[in-house]
Amino acid sequence: DRQRSPGQYFLTGSQQWGVLKNVAESLAGRAAFIDLDGFCLQELRGRGTDKNTWLSTWLDSGGAWPIEDLSRLPPGKTPFEQLWYGFLPAVQSLPAEIVSDFHEAYRRTYIERDIRLVADVGDYQLFGRFVRLAAAMTATEINYSQLGRELGVTPQTAHRWLDAIRATYQWFELPAFSANAIKKVSQKPKGYVADTGAACSAQVISSPAALAGHPLLGALFETAVVAELRKLVATMPTRPSMSHWRSHGGAEVDVVLEYNGLHFPIEVKASSAPRRSAVRGPQAFRETYPNLRIAPALVLAPSDTSYALAKDCFVLPWDAYMTSGA
Repeated sequence: DRQRSPGQYFLTGSQQWGVLKNVAESLAGRAAFIDLDGFCLQELRGRGTDKNTWLSTWLDSGGAWPIEDLSRLPPGKTPFEQLWYGFLPAVQSLPAEIVSDFHEAYRRTYIERDIRLVADVGDYQLFGRFVRLAAAMTATEINYSQLGRELGVTPQTAHRWLDAIRATYQWFELPAFSANAIKKVSQKPKGYVADTGAACSAQVISSPAALAGHPLLGALFETAVVAELRKLVATMPTRPSMSHWRSHGGAEVDVVLEYNGLHFPIEVKASSAPRRSAVRGPQAFRETYPNLRIAPALVLAPSDTSYALAKDCFVLPWDAYMTSGA
């Protein structure tokens, strides 16, 4: 307030603005808030200054833009390497031999120091187990009772601890898609660990090669892609809403984006050549909501090219890129 010149900034560190205990002013109407996540793929591949993204163009076109015209970002780490390293800036140039040490030190500092500023967790050793368990449950619907049983704490404590790691940028969630539907659908949010490299470290995955055959590969790839979508959404002037959808019968869509009255279903598959079964979720979504305006579905995968998988469903490389001339 003493210095009214625009363009000043305040870095809150590893805490969200809303949980800073020593800041009384809300700054409502006087500040913009920007969450600085890990690098997106465009930044990692040297295209971070490009304004338009494939996602914004796809949404603005209502799903009519020719997806086959997309190219891929310049080569970088393989998908297994990128997931194992994670997306934090400081780890990108480290030799593979010390990547696990980096993430272990990061997690230890977070548990022993950062979390004290926002929550009274009491037993820090048990809280460390909670952080590792959360990493193992990434890309799943949140069940506080299950979390509590695994650790021997109450569901209320599990809920409070999950709120704490969310407030310190270690966790994010997608709400369940909500609409007036005849069929019953899940209303539980879906949770994701914020960085796949941290998750690999927490699960003692020793290398990209070990990740390639690990049971968590699919969940970690989904985590990386959903996080990437959030980063791309954050660059848009008007941000679409993001949710997930699952019926009680088991049909699901990993991400549903809502933008300009249209719904964009997106599936994530860790296979480089997704099968036609990948269209079942988006198809069930269309059948459940026949009165909604639903765009063609996308399947994001570590594929080499973009192509039509079925009617109204396209496979897209997770590192897709829209060239300036497209």
